[in-house]
Amino acid sequence: MTPASDPDIRILVVDDHTLFRRGLTALLSREAQFHVVADAADAGQALRRAQELQPDVILLDNHLPGVNGVDVLPALREAAPLARVLMLTISEDEADLAAALRGGACGYLLKTIEGDALAAAIRSAMRGESVVAQEMTGKLVAAYREAARSPMASAPQASASPLAQLSPREQDILRCIARGSSNKEIARELGIAETTVKIHVQHVLRKLDLSSRVQAAVLASECGLV
Repeated sequence: MTPASDPDIRILVVDDHTLFRRGLTALLSREAQFHVVADAADAGQALRRAQELQPDVILLDNHLPGVNGVDVLPALREAAPLARVLMLTISEDEADLAAALRGGACGYLLKTIEGDALAAAIRSAMRGESVVAQEMTGKLVAAYREAARSPMASAPQASASPLAQLSPREQDILRCIARGSSNKEIARELGIAETTVKIHVQHVLRKLDLSSRVQAAVLASECGLV
């Protein structure tokens, strides 16, 4: 159980299977910090409830009636700009993973995840960290490498690179983020305080006009930083 002093985390569950929504809600209710404020069975319900309730976290399935969850991401982020969106799906497709991260999801989890790991992932997302299922890590790396091998990636673009506005230290931070390192790991690797790392991460996201570490990692790969 989490300390009573921890702030509540308000969650919207989006999935077209009633039994899964009920089971997930029951699972999350075991954590005193978590409050499922609503659930939704399709994209329309999800958008209405996200706009009305402004949840902190949205758990989004990729297979919804008539539409893929990744295609709903832009509208969801517009409806609830401060919400962290975590994909929670059975899809292990590399294209779905890439589309979710580019669309602004701060994480991609599989429905085989254990309850404790899901709770930890939600808390990590609330801290601004990216969370990707361990089973998908290899596919994420493969997607990065494919992007690096593409003709566009090999074309000269140094002068137009958005990374040019980052300082050398900020580029070091971004490189570590792209490798999936936590703030603590980055601090240890670069020999600086963890609080300093947090400040650098905030500066990097602001300069690049990004909202999550996952987006930063994708951009770093596309720009050839990793």
